[in-house]
Amino acid sequence: MKRFLLISTAMVLGFGVSAYAQDAEVELQETAPSSSWGYTGAGAAAYWGTLNSSYDACASGQAQSPINISEYLQETNMAPIEPGYVDSGLAVYNNGKTIEVNFDEGSYFTNNGQQYNLMKLTFHTPSEHYLDGAPYPMEAQFVHQTESGAVGIVSVMMKLGAHNPVIEGVWQNAPITAGETKEVDSVKINAAALMPEDLSHYHYTGSLTTPPCTEGVEWFVMKDTMELSEIQLKAFQALFPVNARPIQPLNDRVVSGN
Repeated sequence: MKRFLLISTAMVLGFGVSAYAQDAEVELQETAPSSSWGYTGAGAAAYWGTLNSSYDACASGQAQSPINISEYLQETNMAPIEPGYVDSGLAVYNNGKTIEVNFDEGSYFTNNGQQYNLMKLTFHTPSEHYLDGAPYPMEAQFVHQTESGAVGIVSVMMKLGAHNPVIEGVWQNAPITAGETKEVDSVKINAAALMPEDLSHYHYTGSLTTPPCTEGVEWFVMKDTMELSEIQLKAFQALFPVNARPIQPLNDRVVSGN
């Protein structure tokens, strides 16, 4: 897989020493001021549905995300994910809720004859999805959109382990102030570098995990994981201690897997 190297891993992350001791799809993901909802207090997930009439699905939706994946329907002929990711200039945005990486046009994956164009990557700690009843330390979500506007999200669980040079490159360039973006065109990032080589996955239909909690999102949750170091996790958590929506009921949905 392609990777990029920025600065020596011995150097301080972009979040700073103290951290450790909207684009096309965002219009779907965040339509209200970022201060109106959050993960704690009066704006926490339990109250999202009451904060704005456009957030009704957060409370009343029957196909919400994230979910706990404990059982799934094994499909031997399940349509594979076929990646078409290319290098992109690095653009890192602090939206006040997470760090996101926005990608140049040209990266995509295809599934079942549909092309999903890569828009951005966001991070959540702990993981929003659970596998067998437990979260991972972090979840990376690659948000894609078709030409017709349908959203498909590839989710990768991240566990503690080796220092991750791609994560380091993102963290080093991440603004610590909400609303700021840092663009580094001379540095290239490829989405494939933060995905496992084996793209076996679970699939289900759910929603955005932030207001307005729009349903009809196709989720592709990878079975294999990626690693990041404990210091990298703690650097992120210094800015965003918890930014994961709680598990939502599966209701009558079926999760499939290959």
